[in-house]
Amino acid sequence: MYADTRSRTIADDFALERPLLMPLPEEPFETGRLFTPRVDRYGQIPVRTNRYSVPIRLIGKRVRIILHASHLVVYDQNVEVARHERLIAKGAVRLELDHYLEVLVREPGAFPGSTALEQARSAGKFTPVHDAWWTQAMKIHGERDGTRALIEVLLLGRHMTHEHVVAGLAAALRAGAMTADAVALEAARPPRPRSSPHRTPGTSAGHRRR
Repeated sequence: MYADTRSRTIADDFALERPLLMPLPEEPFETGRLFTPRVDRYGQIPVRTNRYSVPIRLIGKRVRIILHASHLVVYDQNVEVARHERLIAKGAVRLELDHYLEVLVREPGAFPGSTALEQARSAGKFTPVHDAWWTQAMKIHGERDGTRALIEVLLLGRHMTHEHVVAGLAAALRAGAMTADAVALEAARPPRPRSSPHRTPGTSAGHRRR
């Protein structure tokens, strides 16, 4: 057995070395891997063995991708246009429903069976409230026009939060208002305050009438 002959701790050694270290860079250092693929006719880009969607307006253009360990970010010039969780399985596809809305609003018949819709449901972005409003809209307007109305509602998500749109859908459904304009109006309303339990004036929880 050898006795510990160290006279300083690790913290002591670091305190001596710290003034000799170079300062950290002022700008963040990019650790992701760069790719510059071309967007195919389906609005998708290949990254390693998988494919990811981007807005369809970018079809035919080259975009810049920064691939990280858990996610990837897509840029058109210096503007972020998409962000996806990185896929692990080979040959997988990740589609964002919002990227296809401009096409789907013109061709609503392609909406119900789309992979993008299926993935939005699985991710919880397309909720049971969406489905309930959609069902009622199709009863009133017909399948094609009711679906188009739903897609117009989804486009509201470009400038409203997801929570506000869902609240607007729920309120419009209760009111029987199956139009995107009605949902937008309800989504823009301030949240209603919760009503307090009714109490008889002059009484309190601690003083009840006998």
